[in-house]
Formats: sequence, C-alpha cells, structure tokens
Amino acid sequence: MNILLIEDNRDLATNMFDYFEARGHVMDLAADGISGLHFAASNQYNVLILDLMLPGIDGLTLCRRLREAGKLTPILMLTACDSLDDKIAGLEAGADDYVVKPFSLREVEARLHALVRRAQLRESGSTLQVGDLSFDTGTFKVMRGKRAVELPPVPLKFLEILMRQSPRVIPREEIERAIWGDSPPDSDALRAHLYILRSAIDKQADKPLIKTLRGIGYQISDE
Repeated sequence: MNILLIEDNRDLATNMFDYFEARGHVMDLAADGISGLHFAASNQYNVLILDLMLPGIDGLTLCRRLREAGKLTPILMLTACDSLDDKIAGLEAGADDYVVKPFSLREVEARLHALVRRAQLRESGSTLQVGDLSFDTGTFKVMRGKRAVELPPVPLKFLEILMRQSPRVIPREEIERAIWGDSPPDSDALRAHLYILRSAIDKQADKPLIKTLRGIGYQISDE
C-alpha cells in the first residue's frame, strides 16, 4: 500500500514507519494539517492515516476539505476521543473508519487493507433501487426521490450492503464483517454509522426505509 500518515507525534510516526515499511508498504509523513492537506491533494495514495489533533489544520477540517474537493481516498482517523459524539463527528466529516489511541499496529494494518479492498470493489458500478431510493455504485450517487443524498464512505457501504440484499434482514455481525473484515471496531461504530445513514436517508422522507429488528439485524425495504 502507498500510505500517507498525517501525525505530529514523532515517536508514534517513527513506530508506524518502522512497522509498515518493514512489511513492504510505502509511506509519506506530514507533521501538520497544512502539509497533510497539500500531500493528500497533490499525490495519489491508497489510504490516508489521519490524526484528529493536528497543528495548522485539525483532522476534522482537513478530512472535510478533502471530501469537498472530491478526494475519495479512504481515510482512517486516529483519535484519543472515544465518545460516540466524537466518533460521529469524524464519520460525518468523511472518515471511513477510526481507531482509538492507544492501538495495535497489527489492527491498524488490517483496517487499512479492508479500506483499500472496499475502494477497489467500488470501481465496478451498478444501480440499486429500493422504493424511491437509488444508488449508483459506480458514481456513488444516491437519490431519495428527487433529493440528492450525501454520505460518508462507510455509511455508503452500509447502504450498499442493505440494498443489494433487500428485503433480507442482515445480522449485525454479517454487516460488520462485510465492512471491516475480521477486525471490527468497538460496539459503538456500527451504531454511529447507522445514525448517519438513517438521518440522511429517512429523516426528510415521508416513509422510512431502514428498519432495525432488535436482536436480529437491519433491513431496507419499501414494504
């Protein structure tokens, strides 16, 4: 993988460089948000590792600017904040996934591989339809009736999983495995993504499409 690490903690950055380069990955380092924004906008990377707290431009602002500029490179956010509100803020800014410090470098590598695999799978597109909801998986364009819906990458993948198997009820564990592989995050992660997805899809609609069957799983259906 070609990785950009945006991290101002030199000791942590050195440890990550040693680990990933020993496994054959290529890494660039930006030690502040301004440099990170320039690197990410000017070069092609398979994935970005982005610290939340940065000098110059903070991680949330940097992430949001990249998404607004049309950069779809997967982003793994590093944060010392483990509250649900903090996680939702990162996901709404456009991050694909996050890990809470301190973390295992082996877990970070597994998550990066999962993010890159998902990005590669999305290159071949098709149009999914459930009721008045449509999703073009090639262009990532989501429409609810005549309303365009903007979603961060992981809720977008969540939506794709539900729509491809509609009206089947999909167990939580199956969704987590499809999104994160064998390294799912903590129990709040799927709930945070579901909150973002449901707010975007159903909040302004007359009829909700996304359903939670407690103890069973999730479903999207027009029935």
